[in-house]
This record gives sequence, C-alpha cells and structure tokens, in this order.
Amino acid sequence: MLKERVIIVEDDEITALNLKLSLEKHGYRVEAISTSVDDAKKSINKYKPEIMIIDISLQETNDGIELAKVIRKKHNIPFIFLTSYSDNEIIAQAKLTEPYGYIVKPFNPNSLHATIQMALFKYAAENERKNDITALKVDKLNLEKLLFSKRPSNKPIVPFGEEYHLDISICETFYKGKKIKLTKKENAFLRLLVAQLGIVVTFEQAMNYVWEENGTTENSVRTLVWRLRNKLETDIIKNASGIGYYIEE
Repeated sequence: MLKERVIIVEDDEITALNLKLSLEKHGYRVEAISTSVDDAKKSINKYKPEIMIIDISLQETNDGIELAKVIRKKHNIPFIFLTSYSDNEIIAQAKLTEPYGYIVKPFNPNSLHATIQMALFKYAAENERKNDITALKVDKLNLEKLLFSKRPSNKPIVPFGEEYHLDISICETFYKGKKIKLTKKENAFLRLLVAQLGIVVTFEQAMNYVWEENGTTENSVRTLVWRLRNKLETDIIKNASGIGYYIEE
C-alpha cells in the first residue's frame, strides 16, 4: 500500500534520483522533484503533498530556508531539511523555520524513512493538540444561545447568584437592580460564567473567548477574576483549583 505523497526539492540530479528511488522503495509516492523555489511552489499547489524534503542549498544559495518560510506561512505541510552544511549560522537560520527533521548528506535510506515517519507523527500530534484547543473555544453564537435558554421568562434577563442578573439585550450586569460597571473583558468573562452556570470555565476557554490578542496566560485570567471579584457585591465566583472558575447554578 502506498504511503504518503512527497515532493522533493533538490537541484542536484543524482541526489534527487537517489531520494526518489529510496522513497519509492519504502512505498512513498513521489509526486514531483522541484529544482527551485518557484517550481516547488507550483508543485505544492498542484499536488498538495503530505510531506516535503527540502535541500537547504538550492542553486548555491539558502533558498531552501526561504521556501520553508513560505510553507510555514501559507501551507500546512510538514517538511524535512536535507543538508550537507555544518555551518552554525546556516543551521541557526534553518532552525527558525521549525523543520520536522534533518537529513544529512549522504543520506542513509533507512534513516530517511525513519525521519519521515517521526516527522509525520510529530505533525499529526501537533494537529491533534490544535484541534483540542479549538474544541475548547466557546463560539459566540452558541454562548448567546445558552444565555437565551436560561431566561426564566420572555424578558432578556438571566438571573444568577443571589440577586444578580444579566440583561442580555444590553450586555450589562446588575445587583439588586443597580448596574455594575465592568470593563469589556470583565463583562465577557462574566457572561461566559453565566452561560455555563454550574460548569467550570477552564483557563483555556477563558483565554480563547475573552482575549483576542496573543500572549495571554493563566495569570491574565487570575488577574481579571481578582478585579471582577472586587467589583461584585458578593463572592459568587468559585475556584476549581488549577482548572478554572465557575458560578454555582
């Protein structure tokens, strides 16, 4: 049975042929051999490979590194560098593109196969983690539906805690009928808690829903909760140690 589809990016004809023969011997399907960055870009769009082997040095330049940058930015394809370099500066540049492995010339066919399989495993594991994070994201539309379903009447009012309520029509929180002044992030986090009364809102869910910028950490959530607790009249936000926060239903 054929294994994954591969594109080789190598401008040395003999090396490219040896790679192709070795890969086919192990059951891989070599879709194309590209000799330049432009040729490789066309091959990517045409064949949609599952993995790429890229020589760092194309046409006596470091174009392989430049190609890797493009793949990282525009394509979700794992790649392995083929190199005969030992220059620390070039290797340092190559590392910045986060390749899934290195193959040193002259290559060993069995090592080539093992490196590809490890790269594919690492790539699959990364995608699985990304999918897990995506699953933790709270969709804004679904959250509005959750809030809507918690109304005890036709009014846009969702009660919670003791004598608190959230007016979902104006996105404001009240205690004993008096509005509580909250920031945009505080309000978003409280809406998240109210939409899932009795259920723990994890740090990951809070970070994905409340913050749009990068660099958010669990400490960002803790600081937000600390500020929010200071503004609420009673202590309704409970800790789920090491996991997140919740409001009792």
